[in-house]
Amino acid sequence: MLQKGEQFPDFELTNQDGKVITKASLKGQKTILYFYSRDNTPTCTTEACDFRDNLAYFNNLKVSVYGISGDSQRKHQNFIKKHNLNFDLLVDEAYKLSEAVGVYQLKKSFGKTSMGIVRTTFILDENGDVLDVIEKVKVKEQMAKLKAILEG
Repeated sequence: MLQKGEQFPDFELTNQDGKVITKASLKGQKTILYFYSRDNTPTCTTEACDFRDNLAYFNNLKVSVYGISGDSQRKHQNFIKKHNLNFDLLVDEAYKLSEAVGVYQLKKSFGKTSMGIVRTTFILDENGDVLDVIEKVKVKEQMAKLKAILEG
């Protein structure tokens, strides 16, 4: 798992509309990249809506927010429309970035073991270095943790 102080890997992913987002395009401002497992599942929906409801706070601090999962452009578009999300979701269908940062792992859910994204949030500084990481995110606690990190 990528840790605080390490450089975030270069990447090139498309958003829900097919626009290419790269690490280089994020430089110059702080960025939150939150990895989640699947669109329209209860906990992932709660997490996305928390980011939606707090986006003005992040914008005031000049922090951009992106959600990343293995879902397709179409699924992201539907998720955004259904929940009025006001930030981009990035497509990592091949899990290349998820693997590179160490969040694509063996998970156990309802007694089944499978590979998937472990809910993790990276805060990047203006140069693309990892300012902080929230591992095994507890959605109800995440906003308070993010605010403490950004205001710290």
